Amino acid sequence: MTTRRLSGGVGTIAVGVAAVCLLVVAGGSAGTVLATPISSDPYTNSSSQHKTQVEADSFAFGNTIVATFQTGRFDNGGSSNLAWSTSTDSGRTWTTGVLPGTTVYQGGPWSRMSDPAVAYDPEHDVWMISGLAIDASASGAAILTSRSTDGGLTWQDPVTTATAPGTFFDKNWIACDIWASSPHYGNCYTQWEDAGVGSPIMMSTSTDGGLTWGPIQMPVDNATGLGGQPVVQPNGNVIVPYSSGSIYSFRSTDGGATWSASTFVASADFHRPAGDLRIHQLSSAEVDGEGRVYVVWHDCRFRSGCSANDIVMTTSLDGLTWTPVTRIPIDPTTSGVDHFIPGIAADRATSGSSAHLALGYHYYPVGNCTFQTCQMTVGFVSSLDGGATWTPPTRVAGPMSMSWIADTNQGRMVGDYMSTSFTADGKAHPFFAWAQAPTGSVFSQRAATATFDPTAPQVSPRVRAVKERPVYRGHTRRESRQLRRPY
Repeated sequence: MTTRRLSGGVGTIAVGVAAVCLLVVAGGSAGTVLATPISSDPYTNSSSQHKTQVEADSFAFGNTIVATFQTGRFDNGGSSNLAWSTSTDSGRTWTTGVLPGTTVYQGGPWSRMSDPAVAYDPEHDVWMISGLAIDASASGAAILTSRSTDGGLTWQDPVTTATAPGTFFDKNWIACDIWASSPHYGNCYTQWEDAGVGSPIMMSTSTDGGLTWGPIQMPVDNATGLGGQPVVQPNGNVIVPYSSGSIYSFRSTDGGATWSASTFVASADFHRPAGDLRIHQLSSAEVDGEGRVYVVWHDCRFRSGCSANDIVMTTSLDGLTWTPVTRIPIDPTTSGVDHFIPGIAADRATSGSSAHLALGYHYYPVGNCTFQTCQMTVGFVSSLDGGATWTPPTRVAGPMSMSWIADTNQGRMVGDYMSTSFTADGKAHPFFAWAQAPTGSVFSQRAATATFDPTAPQVSPRVRAVKERPVYRGHTRRESRQLRRPY
């Protein structure tokens, strides 16, 4: 397996005996930080787009962060493989490679891979990457789990979590119980949906570090939806927010033995961004040290005529009762900025009114744009008081022209989701796809990250999230019915 070692700033990647210099370029405004590429697509097969990397997820435990993403994106679904990047020093240096035993391009049986998600099981000291295996007919055929027992630095051939029974699976996610005080410490939970039979949400539980997985289970109301993200509370309860036109959640209070009926969380009003962007209204979820669950998504309810999206948030301590939806005040509702594809993080060493939150997201500085004029940009804000106030926005990467971004049969793609994680030193790390101008027909779209200290003194005052009245209510379609094969 090929691995690379990367420095945490502008630096050099050693690939075998060859060295490839990656120049990191960021804009020059006061609200801009330096993004760091952490990987580059290693494949050359002519059937997918190179060099493209999209759809990053991450998880941090202690000083170790593992990120994973698609590499070599196909137009009609999936990628040549899933890549990974691991840092054991809180994001200063990175080791990167690709998963073995997955696709035909890496010694495996599958045609493509998609939907990467990463988790850590401290009870068994195992890092896991969940991925969707795609067969030769471009259908999601199985959920795979790749394991690392050496801190995310090497990976084993995957085990099969579940196989699609002649239908097609989609949008898997994985989370583990990391809380030593939990009665279910060390349990890991994988979620996905069967898009071939109406999108019922499915769950499976592992109690042995991902070596074996239990039978497929479902919420008692046979909930249907897309993009469920299980999060585990310190008491061992598992909350799974998901999208089905509106936002819903269900839970398990017995270590995944049974799953409850769904609870309505909030309505979701969606403005489809311009620029031929591939996008779905998926939520992002995290949990803090007291077990409060934070769920964010892009939503246009606070914009006149649903003209653009904000990033909005609701929270819950039990998955049953949720706070009113609030707008994260990145900019005024009259700004014309369109925000989308968020990734929320909560520092597990903090909680309640002192919870540290970090939010990475994408945006167009001018939402009323075209494919030729839209400028894809990655932003970041943070909070030290559980979301009561937020920093002014920082530009992390971009602007990127839409023609620089991987093409798909659903539009240009940076990912159906992105991710942000906190390390033990209190630093926040957003992960995203960063595109620069292609070289001829070869893309330059790489997985990247940045590092933020939310406790650092702010030049500008924090902005309070105030109670605002929605001005638009019009979204009623069920997203899981509207979308087909979104991997």
